[in-house]
This record gives sequence, structure tokens and C-alpha cells, in this order.
Amino acid sequence: MSGLFALLTFLALSSADAKPNAGLKTWGRFSKLPYPGDKAFLYDTFPSGFIWAVGTAAYQVEGAFEKDGKGLSIWDTFTRGGNRIATGDVGSDSYHNIHADIRAIRQLGVTHYRFSLSWSRIFPNGTRGSYNEIGTNYYRTLIKRLKEIRVQPVVTLYHWDLPEHLQLSLGGWSNPELVEIFKDYSDFCFHEFGDDVKYWITIDNPFVVAQHGYGTGVVAPGIKNDPDLPFRVGHNLLKAHAAAWHLYNRRYRPRQQGKLSMALASHWIKPRRTHLESLRECQCSLDHVLGWFARPLFADGDYPPCMRERLGSRLPSFTQEEREQVRGTADFFALSHGATLSFQLINDSLKFGQLEDLDLRMLLYWINAEYDKPPIFVVQNGWYVLGKTKTEDPKHMYYLKRFIAEALKSIIIDGVNMIGYTAWSLIDGFEWHREYGIRRGLYYVDFNTPDMKREPKTSATFYRNVIHRNGFPELPEYRPAQGMFPCDFAWGVSANSIRVETTPTQFADPNVYLWNISNNGELIKLEGFSAPPLHRATHCADYATIRQQVDEIRQVGVNHFHFSLNWSALVPTGDVAYPNSTLLGYYRCFTRQLVQANVTPVVTLWHHTRQRSNMPTPLDTANKWLNSKTPEAFADYARLCYREMGAYVKMWITLNEPNDEMVSYQEGHKMLRAHALAWRAYDQEFRHTQRGQVSLALHMDWVEPAFSFSREDVEPAKRVLDFNVGWLAEPIFGSGDYPVGMRNWLRQLNSLELPVFNKEDMQLVRGTYDFFAMSHFSTKLVTHAKEDSYTYTEMLEVQHMIDTTWIMSPRPVVPWGLRKALNWVKQHYSDVPIYVMANGVQEDPARFKDSLRVYYLYNYINEALKAFTLDGVNLKGYFAYALNDQRDPGFGFYGQVHDEVIVKASLSNYRNIIQHNGFPIPGASPQQCPALLEPCPDCHILIRRPVVGFLTLVGSGILITLGLIIYYTAKRHKEHY
Repeated sequence: MSGLFALLTFLALSSADAKPNAGLKTWGRFSKLPYPGDKAFLYDTFPSGFIWAVGTAAYQVEGAFEKDGKGLSIWDTFTRGGNRIATGDVGSDSYHNIHADIRAIRQLGVTHYRFSLSWSRIFPNGTRGSYNEIGTNYYRTLIKRLKEIRVQPVVTLYHWDLPEHLQLSLGGWSNPELVEIFKDYSDFCFHEFGDDVKYWITIDNPFVVAQHGYGTGVVAPGIKNDPDLPFRVGHNLLKAHAAAWHLYNRRYRPRQQGKLSMALASHWIKPRRTHLESLRECQCSLDHVLGWFARPLFADGDYPPCMRERLGSRLPSFTQEEREQVRGTADFFALSHGATLSFQLINDSLKFGQLEDLDLRMLLYWINAEYDKPPIFVVQNGWYVLGKTKTEDPKHMYYLKRFIAEALKSIIIDGVNMIGYTAWSLIDGFEWHREYGIRRGLYYVDFNTPDMKREPKTSATFYRNVIHRNGFPELPEYRPAQGMFPCDFAWGVSANSIRVETTPTQFADPNVYLWNISNNGELIKLEGFSAPPLHRATHCADYATIRQQVDEIRQVGVNHFHFSLNWSALVPTGDVAYPNSTLLGYYRCFTRQLVQANVTPVVTLWHHTRQRSNMPTPLDTANKWLNSKTPEAFADYARLCYREMGAYVKMWITLNEPNDEMVSYQEGHKMLRAHALAWRAYDQEFRHTQRGQVSLALHMDWVEPAFSFSREDVEPAKRVLDFNVGWLAEPIFGSGDYPVGMRNWLRQLNSLELPVFNKEDMQLVRGTYDFFAMSHFSTKLVTHAKEDSYTYTEMLEVQHMIDTTWIMSPRPVVPWGLRKALNWVKQHYSDVPIYVMANGVQEDPARFKDSLRVYYLYNYINEALKAFTLDGVNLKGYFAYALNDQRDPGFGFYGQVHDEVIVKASLSNYRNIIQHNGFPIPGASPQQCPALLEPCPDCHILIRRPVVGFLTLVGSGILITLGLIIYYTAKRHKEHY
């Protein structure tokens, strides 16, 4: 954060009542909240008495546009002009379906129902003289039925559907005469319905009415000739609202005890850069949309200074009397936020070069700060799905979850006085300028049925559950576990590869130097002279890169280190009779040094990457894994590695993450055979002397049903896991064949791509494991509902998606997914020993205080502990990924700036977990573990002993020295390859 941004935050926070622009502190405040803790999902409940509501608008759902004396509205006319195709003539036909709407409202369990009155249904021409009794009775009946199910009405007097007669005869809201006409209409409604209504909304979203009804022409009445007209319209809307409020306050409030407000909608905006000017532009953007109407109502009765400065005389002026008439005419802050305005109806010009964002929590905080903590009632909030979507609306459901979760944080963490929340909308209907192209209802409406049949969507089920629990109460499974792993638990760190420099760094300099002992003691290279060649075997201690890497691994505090060999470099010709002996010796030294440092090497023979095959050139250029010779060649390569490194390596991974979606079924079949041959080679030829273990490591991110309460999504999740994990796991750990579900699904698709095991291969592959190794990084959701084609997998008939409340970096951070993945292995393959061979998160390499990684490791390891202690999973080890950014960019415990290695904050946090062997219960007795045996007693232990030899020629006070500095000598005898 820049110094200017920090100063701005300090100044804003130091004066809570600073006005104008008190909301300016919002961006600074949120930039300083702890990350990622503040982004984590908050399990808590809303205050007692919180309002849970759902809403609709008359023109969108009522229909019956000419029924029982109703007059035309501007929308009845607007939808019949221009290039518009559909109308709201029938909508969802709520006029004839009160019983169906009431049933839906009751099923949701809401406390309040927001609906709007159709002005032209009550007064067909807009004035009292045209009063329509039948139309008024419709609303009387609706309110009566709501009372019967104990749901309070929240009534909107005007939701965009002005009587057409007022538009034609007076010019609509552009005419100040409408102020008194609206006041009279309001008077009638207060009188007729007010005894049963405690919350009134005078006008919905005056920004859209003024800017898009009388400016851009996007919505009715579609006027777009005068760029200054929207401001005059907005002026009249404010006066009309104020007139209605004063009328209610004076004549009806004493008896009816209701509350009134104007529903104001807003986007959210974030600065493109953390400069004061960018923040001011954000503030100005909000002022031009929300502040246009909020500041006159909740502050000083006038428009925001930013609008005055930029619009000048284009913006109408209030007299002092008018300011006093408008100021304070809202009993609560009625807020709309969501798809209708954000990302649809905000012109780029109103963003002032900044970035629009979807953040209800920050908007609530801004309102709380800007307008001195008013009670906030979110009277419209939600998202939308495409028009073809039926009862499965995962996108809408997860946006609802996101919005409600943000509202909860605003109350619990930010101290915002939020009193209620309204999901939008109850049922599908006519979506204004989007017509029927999108759906926003919690209930699906089949517009092709005579009775407009309503069916609850999954978003309705979700919202009902939230209301029932009054939020997201913390369940026991969400709480952190306390306890420790067993004494022999394998704590490790993984790296895709290690740094290899096969030229020894000791004794590599043949130069002769002058040692200036009489002056500054510097060594000066003597040109033209060199030492004779040194006839000496290379020692493992000669490699500085090995020493450095082993030291880095030891600092982490682990007892295991997992890395991969490079097949193509070790056996470049493909013939194991001609290996790269130098590289093989380097790897052998590396594993030897690990053992001497009390770190168990875990070595992968072949690591799958999409960029390159890592196979010897003859195989790489000849069909790679599809080459019939590749499995046997891999087994020979495995034998070479077992033979040369087996004395030090007791855990082998044959293939790392071969179950990539880019790998074909035929390639996977060959990989299974290669693994099995390599495993059986070890089992039959090396195990009895080396006593190690061999398996393969599968990538296993968790797959969760988007609707956990829907069997229709549980099956697709199982199917994806069968294809992603079971594909290569079942032949080895299970039946010896591919999963039954996988075969049946492909058979159903008439696909013959999946190979068939013959009896010999089935016997070869089955049981070729000593443990189950998995890498796990994240979780994704799947649903059978097709909504966005770009995330839809046609072959599996599943939609991939994420929960919008998850922390992202760039993959979702979902700790409980690891626990579920571990339990899946247990359920499918009984008590098989399991190692989490790689688990980590990608974070900006420049963030050395890597708080996301700290959060990630703590919570994922804690979920692993739950799997072990609570679920009985036979978990044997956990490996964090990765050691350093140099080999695994963005994942490392070590960063690097130029040549300097930086230790990140996550390293000490991980080491602390290891030292405590988990999360011990405070005050509990320390875990008693037996002392570790000295590793590898037969290894040649190296002792650090500096030995310096000099060959000296004395002359003129200068020593000519050939220095041989031997850093290590063998304890017993010389060490070499």
C-alpha cells in the first residue's frame, strides 16, 4: 500500500464523523484487513428479529394488463415499440395466481414479502378520479393472505410502471406536477392498506427511472433526447418521495406506526491504482449513482459536491426550504444491489476510469460511514441465470450465498446496522430490458403452461435453509481439531525436481595465487601459472548445490523429502546400459546426504508434465507411452535406479500424477503396465535386501456436488471422481479393472476408447502398491445442470463451477476437500496406508510474508488430522508443496531475489506444526515418542575438518601459495562413487 494510501486511511479513521466523503475511508480500511483470514467464510448467525424477505415487482409478474379495469402503464406501451419482442402482458400471471405465490412464500419461510402496487391498476389514468375498486381488491386480498401465513408486507408504491396517461398528458416524471399527483396516490394507499403495512418503499431505484427512463431510453418511457432531463426527473422524484413521507409522518404514522424509505440502488467500484485521485474518482462514481439521491435524504438535503462540481448548472438547485423538506425523509436506508444495476445499467462514463466490482459488504460499509450509520434494509439483491435454465440454478444459488455471507460479515465484523435482507425475486418474470432472456426467480415459472406452474429451484431450497438456521451457524465439523499425529508420522516437503550442478565446486580452481601477507592479506591471481591436475576421486561433499539444498530442507524441519528424477537425462539413449553416470552419481550423492541429515528421500522415477514428456529421445520421438516398448524400457530404468540408489531410498514413486485429463485412455493403459512392471521388479529383485516401498502418486483434487442435497448432482460428482481418480486407482488398488461406472458410462456413449485388460495384464497390475500416494490442491463443484457452456464437459455431462465465497489463488482454497478426498480413498480401498504427497497453494512470489500459505497449510493439515483422528483414515504422512520458488514458482517456502534466498513466513509456521506433531491440546502432557535411531549406520559419515596444505616459495615478503583446502575427510576411508 502506498504511503499516500496509508496516510489517507489514517486521516479517515481518525475522524469517524468527517463529512463530506466520510465513506472515503472504506477502501483503505478493507485493504488493511488481515488476509486471507478476513476472506474466509464466516460461520455465524444474524441478529434475533432479522428480516428475511423475498420480493417481486408488479409489471414483471402480475400480467392481466387490461383485466378488470386496469389502465395502461408506460411499460405496456414501451414493450410494443421499437425492436422489442416480448411484453409483460401476462408475465407470471400473479394476478390470477395469488394462491401459488402465497404457497411459494410460505415454503421459503420468509418473514416479509416485498411487492409493488400497479398504479394504473388502482388509478387507471393515474389520478383518484379513475379509482378502480376491483384492482384495489386484488391487493387487499394479497395482504390478507400474507397475514394468514404471518408474513409482513413490504409495499412499494412505484416500481417503474407509471400510468401511461400521466406520461402522455404531463410528460411523466419530467413534470413537477407529478409531485402532488404522486402524493395523492400515496395518500390513498396509506389509507387503504396502511393498517397492515409497516414498511413502505415510495419509489424503487430512482437512478434507473431518471437515467435510463429519461436519459438513455433503455427502459420505459424510453426518452433519450435531452441529456439534462434525467437530472430534472431525479429532482422531481426526490420531491415526490419527500411529499409522501411528510404526509405519512403527519397523518398516518401516529396510528399505523410504519416506516418509509426510497429504494436506492448502487454498484460498487474499486480504484484502478491506490492513489488519492483514484479514490476520489471512486467516491465520485458512487456519488453520481447512489449519492445523487442518498445525500439529499440522509445528509444535508442537497446533491453531492462532486456532482455539483462536474455538472454545474445542468443539475437543478434546491431552495433552502426544499432542502429542509427533503432532508431526513427516510426512516431506514433501503438498498438494492445486484445484476439489474451492476454490470448492466452503469455507463462506463460513470465509472470515471475506475473498476466496477461486485462487493455488497464494502458497499454496506461505505453507506454506514457516509451516512452516519443508518439502519440498512437490503430490499433487493440477487443474480440471474440464462432464460433456458429451469429448476437447477447453481450460479444464482452461490451468488445468493456470497451476498448473504457478505451481509453477515458486515454486521458481525464491520458493525453495520443492517436490519433485513431481500432475495430477488420470488418467481421468474418479465425482466425489463432483458425481457425473458434471463431468470431471477427462486421459483421457476413454466411460461408455456396455462396456470404458469411454479417449481422451487435449488436456490429456493438454499435460501429456505439459510432462513431456517438464521444464517450459517458453526457446525462441529467446521471447528479446528486438536490432537497429534502418531510418532512415526512422515512430515515432508515436495519439489518437482532438484537443482543439479554436476561439476564439483571443491578443487575446481587450478590457478596459483600470490598471498600478500605484508599488506592486506589478499590473494592475487598469478597469471601464466596453474596447478597440476589433481588425481582424486570426487566426493559427495564436493557439491555445494547438494549441501545448500539439504540445508534448506533441514531448516523446514521435515523428516522426508520428495523429488523427481529426470528419465530423459539419466538414460538419454533409452538404453540403461549407457546411463549418464555423472548425473546418476549426483542423484546418489543427494539421497545419501539426505539420509545423513535424518531426512528420508522419496524419489519419483517419472513426473508427468504437459510441457514435455521427460522420456528418452528414442521413446519421445516414437509414440511416447503408446510405444509398445515403453513399459519394458521404464521397468529397466526403474531397475537401474533401484540398483544405484536403493541403499538410501526406501520410498519410491513410479509415476507422479499420470491421471492428467490430457492423457488418453490408451496412454494410461500403457502407464499402468509400466508401473506394474516397475513395482514387480522391485518386489521380486530388490525388496528383500533394500526393504523399501513402491507405489504411484495420483492427482486427486476433490469433486463436490454443487447441490449436496440433490441426488442428481451426487451422481455426476461420483462419475467425475471415477474418471479422474478411479481410472488409474481401481486397476491397482481395487478390482484390477477400470471402474464399473466408468465402463458403463462410456458404453452408454457407444465409446470404445477404454482398453480392455486381458487376464495376464489384470493379474500383473492388480495389487502393485505398498501405499496410496495422492497430491491434492483444491476442490471444484460439479452439477448436471448446463448453464455456461465454457465450463461444461460434454462427455461427462457435467458443469464445473466454484463457490463464489471461496478464497481464490488462483485455484479455490477449500481445506475440507482434503478430508473428503482422504475418506474417499478409505471408503474405496479400505485401510490402505495413505500419504498426501503434495499439498500447497500458489501465491505471489514477491509476498515473502506469505499469509495465504500460512492459512492454507494450517487448515489443510488440520483437516488431515480430522481424517486421521475422527474418521479413522490410515494417514501415514503429509508433504507440503513446495520447497522453493526457483523450481516450483509461487509455491515455495523459499523465495529468491537475484541470488539471495529469502525464507518465507510459512516455513516457520510449518516447522512449528511439525515440531508439535500436529495441534496438541493446550495443557495436555507432551507426546512421548521414542528417540530416533542413528540413520544409515553403514553409511560413510563425513566429519567437517578443515585441512589446509601449503606449497610456499618465499621472496620479497610475498608468499607464492598453492592452497588446497579440504573441507571434509572421510571418517573411515575415502568416499567416492
